[in-house]
Amino acid sequence: MNAPLLATPVPASGCDAPPILRERGQREVFCGLTGIMWLHRKIQDAFFLIVGSRTCAHLMQSAAGVMIFAEPRFATAIIEEKDLAGLADANAELDAVVERLLARRPEIRMLFLVGSCPSEVIKLDLSRAALRLGQRFAPQVRVLNYSGSGIETTFTQGEDACLTALVPILPEEPAGAQASLLVVGVLADAVEDQFRRLFAAMGITRLAFLPARRAGEMPAVGANTRYLLVQPFLGETARALENRGATRLPAPFPLGAEGTTAWLRAAADAFGVADSVFEAAIAAPRERASKALQHSRRALRGRRIFFFPDSQLEIPIARFLSRELEMELVEVGTPYLHKEHLAADLALLPAGVQLSEGQDVDRQLDRCLAAAPDITVCGLGLANPLEARGLTTKWAIELVFTPIQGFEQAGDLAELFARPLNRRAALEV
Repeated sequence: MNAPLLATPVPASGCDAPPILRERGQREVFCGLTGIMWLHRKIQDAFFLIVGSRTCAHLMQSAAGVMIFAEPRFATAIIEEKDLAGLADANAELDAVVERLLARRPEIRMLFLVGSCPSEVIKLDLSRAALRLGQRFAPQVRVLNYSGSGIETTFTQGEDACLTALVPILPEEPAGAQASLLVVGVLADAVEDQFRRLFAAMGITRLAFLPARRAGEMPAVGANTRYLLVQPFLGETARALENRGATRLPAPFPLGAEGTTAWLRAAADAFGVADSVFEAAIAAPRERASKALQHSRRALRGRRIFFFPDSQLEIPIARFLSRELEMELVEVGTPYLHKEHLAADLALLPAGVQLSEGQDVDRQLDRCLAAAPDITVCGLGLANPLEARGLTTKWAIELVFTPIQGFEQAGDLAELFARPLNRRAALEV
């Protein structure tokens, strides 16, 4: 039975009073294992060993598009029938798999045991397994664990769970250390390098990124750490960092020229960067971003867009599309709405926009079809049915796989929404 709908006002810190439609019905999302697709590229000497079923293995193989002979930095330890029947010691089998893996891949320095949702995996205590294996293979390999289960999670929460697992092992920053800036969330290496140059131009040199590119280079954290989130789906990671004494710098997320400027400004203010230095550092890339948006703005201005809840990027992207490309927001759905982390983006949304949290997919489909938006952002499972009904769609997962943060990527982000509309226009007779 579908849950009733509840309308709750957004607090004063958010946008001006549009009700949030909270839904708790059937959902259509990927599981958290999908996050391994971008995590394994980032930590270059880490390996992600999924403990799961053949379904998990097929999902990863299909989602990644990686051939087995490519020696990817992830794999699946598959639960077999004898495990399900209780005829084998799952811990002993897992230990044997890890032993063979590390013998074959001696370059691995960090191993993540990633849980999934089959009941036999849930019964397996992966935290104890990680502790046992960590003691056995230390100091060459650090073994951690987290859950990528798709039960009551969204696919981007896999990154949150992975980074949360990293926080307890981060080195302790000395008590008297100067203030440092930590940028939290997976970024493409090219984007990370762009931000590093911008912060250096502002004079912020005590800078680190979480996760680091190599297991042995993870940043220190402490009471003098100030951190910026690059993704809105890192709530548990933020909580873990604050338990270590770090302080979050509130800011819109770095999407588009406006969002990136405000995100950088939060760091500049916290580190006492003079206005003239800040403007000199960002003037040229901000100008390039503004020019890059002009082409897509002509295609997107006045177009109506509908967001199904999927990636948790929906609200900052809606802010970007509304304010910098002049699109009209029909409904902005998100799986979870972290009011504190999204407060700056919520405050920049247009008055009266319909927000929804959670999902009742049948009811939301009805609203979407009735509204007939120009473009709909949704998961893969809904895209084809909506296209068959004549709607133009954009896969939400593409927004996570594609580098979209920062000034230099603003034009690419806008183009992701202009391209489906241009394609449909080209196909129309």
